[in-house]
Amino acid sequence: MGKKRPAINVIITGTTGMVGEGVLIQCLNSPEIDSILVINRKTCGYTHPKLKEIIHQDFFDFSKIENELTGYNACFFCLGITSVGASDEVYYKMTYTLTMHVAQTLSRLNENMTFCYVSGSGTNENGRLNWQKVKGKTENDLMKLPFEQVFNFRPGFIKPMKEQKFAHKFYNYINWMFPIGRSLFPNGFCKMTELAQAMINTLSHNNERKTLEGKEIIALANEPV
Repeated sequence: MGKKRPAINVIITGTTGMVGEGVLIQCLNSPEIDSILVINRKTCGYTHPKLKEIIHQDFFDFSKIENELTGYNACFFCLGITSVGASDEVYYKMTYTLTMHVAQTLSRLNENMTFCYVSGSGTNENGRLNWQKVKGKTENDLMKLPFEQVFNFRPGFIKPMKEQKFAHKFYNYINWMFPIGRSLFPNGFCKMTELAQAMINTLSHNNERKTLEGKEIIALANEPV
């Protein structure tokens, strides 16, 4: 008999947003994923035999739920805010400080965890714009934590799944651009299914720390399992 594969148990944040919801749907449909924990401030509205949801308001203090955060192989971190309309102080707190707090907590509670962080195309700690610098610092400092693996994902335009409830409505009007953009700028356009599957496929890797742009995300999504 072949060697039994270890159970794959993942934590997903941000499932009331477009990216997190798409990752959740892909994980629910994936035979590779055994159990899923989502942590939200409000319910994501999904139910499934392998899904557990914790409603928790303060992402800067997990002390009350720490005992429920152990035994996981991966975290797919899809939580974040836009920099539009946010002060530099608020954006830093909700992007860098919050992400690092969650990551530090999970790295302490779970050995051999893979951490996937959804960043953004153009991220650069030495960039000109504040959001570039903050996300870049977040990427770089995540790489220093004692995870087994860290992957920073930098998608550009993401085509959502048709069944998504939390996709931005303006995608209904601009999805026609996707084939054109993909042809002209393949590094900046990926499907939600590709982004989510690429995250799942990181769990077939060992001891890696990588930053992935669009083409690399697509390639990882299409790796044979």
